[in-house]
Amino acid sequence: MPPSPSLRPHRATTPPRDRGDACPGALRLHPAADGALARVRVPAGELMARQAAALADAAERLGDGRISLTSRGNAELRGLSDGCGQELAALLSDAGLLPSARHERVRNILASPLAGLDRRTPADVRRWAGELDGLLCASDVAPQLSGRFLFVLDDGRGDVAALGGDVTLVAEATGPDGTTGGALLFLGAPDDFPDTADGSPAALRIAGPDVPRAALAAAEHFLAAAEGTGAWRVRDLPADRLPTVRETGERLRAAGVAAAYVPPGDVPAYREAPSYGEAAAPGIVEGPGGSALSVPAPLGRLTCAQWRLLTDVAATDGDGTLRLTPWRGVIVPGLAPATAARRLPELAAAGLITDPASPWHRIGACTGRPGCAKSLTDVRADAAAAVAAGATGADGPLPVQWSGCARRCGHPHGTWIDVLATGDGYRVSVVRPGAPPAPVASGATARQAADAVATARAAASQPPSRH
Repeated sequence: MPPSPSLRPHRATTPPRDRGDACPGALRLHPAADGALARVRVPAGELMARQAAALADAAERLGDGRISLTSRGNAELRGLSDGCGQELAALLSDAGLLPSARHERVRNILASPLAGLDRRTPADVRRWAGELDGLLCASDVAPQLSGRFLFVLDDGRGDVAALGGDVTLVAEATGPDGTTGGALLFLGAPDDFPDTADGSPAALRIAGPDVPRAALAAAEHFLAAAEGTGAWRVRDLPADRLPTVRETGERLRAAGVAAAYVPPGDVPAYREAPSYGEAAAPGIVEGPGGSALSVPAPLGRLTCAQWRLLTDVAATDGDGTLRLTPWRGVIVPGLAPATAARRLPELAAAGLITDPASPWHRIGACTGRPGCAKSLTDVRADAAAAVAAGATGADGPLPVQWSGCARRCGHPHGTWIDVLATGDGYRVSVVRPGAPPAPVASGATARQAADAVATARAAASQPPSRH
C-alpha cells in the first residue's frame, strides 16, 4: 500500500525528465558559446592552497583566465580550448581534485562555510563532509546519482539548510566538549515535509558518528525510489514514489544506521535561510582559534590575479586552506587577528568585496551573453552598470539575481529579487518561498530594472505596517 498522502512532501514535483543528465564536470566538459566549460566539484568548498593554485594554472593555461564560483561552493573554468580535456584532467588529478573519475560529478557536498571558525558552532560538519566524500568515492552505487543531486550539511545555524538539498543533515545542540550530539536528516530539504495532525515523523535523528553513512544510505534510498522514473533529484519524484520518513528510517536501519523518528513539533523551521550570505558576510570573522577573512567575488567571478592573492594569503598567513561559499565567496581561515586586519585592505584594493556595505554585496548574475547562447542579453554588463551607477539599493537586505533566460541559473534560495531578461525587456519580481512571484516591473530597460530593484529592496527594509 502506498504511504498516506499526508506524509508526502508538499513541494510540487517537476515534470519527468526525458533526457539523460548532462550536468558538466571536470571530465565531461560542456560546450558553451565562449568555449568549453568545466565544473570542478569541491566538497564542502574546501581547497588546499596548492589545489587553488592548480585551478589558477588551469584557468590561465587552458581557459579565459578567470574562475567562477557557483551557488554550491564549486569552481568553474570557462573559455577552455578545444582538445584540452586530457591536459585539464591531468592537472586536476595531480592536485588531488579528482580522487575518482567515476564519481567526480556526484561529489556535490555543501557544508556551512564557517563551521568551527566563529564562536557559534563546532566543526563536526566539516569532518562529516570529508568522510561522506570518501564514502561516495568508494561506492559502486553512487555513480548512478545525477550531477545535480546535492548533499547539504548544516552546522546548526541554518545557513545552508534551506539551500535545496536532496539529502539534508542539520547538526543538533553542541555538547560540553565542543562536538554535536548528532544531526536531523531529511530526504529532500527540511521544508519538504509539512506538519501532520497524526504525529507522523518529519525527520530522522542520527548519531554523530553515523551521519556520513546515513547520508549515503539516504541517497541510495532515493535511487531505489527513482528507478524507472527519470528523476534526477528528490523534487523530481512522482508523488506516488516519494519516500516517507518512516520508509527512509527503515532503509537506514537496514544499512546498519540507527535512526530515531522526530515529530514535526521538534523540527525547527528552515524554509528561509538567514539573510543571504550573512553567515559569511564580507570582512573579518573572529573565532576562538584566530581570525578568518570572508571575501565574496563581484558577480561570482575572480581574475587569476585575485585568486592567486587569496591563495597567497592562505598559504602565507592562514592555515593553508580556502573555503568556497554558496554565496560565491572565499573564506581564508587561520590568520592572526592583526594579520587579518592588515590583509583586508589589500584584498579590497584588488577589487574583492570586503565590506557588507559594498554595492556589489548580494548582487549576482548568470553568465549571460556572449558566454551563454541561451541568454537574451549581456546581463553581467547590465548588472555591473547598475552597481556602478549606484542604482540597486545597496542598503537593501534582499539578494538580487540578473538572469539572461528563464532557466535562472544559480539563483538564490529563500526570498530574493528576480531580474529576468525577456524578449520585451527586463521583468523584475520579488520571489518568496511558497508564494507566487510579486511583480515589480516589466518591459524595463536595464536602468529601469535597476531602479525597480532599488525600490523593492527599500520596501523590504521597511518594518511591517501595524494596520
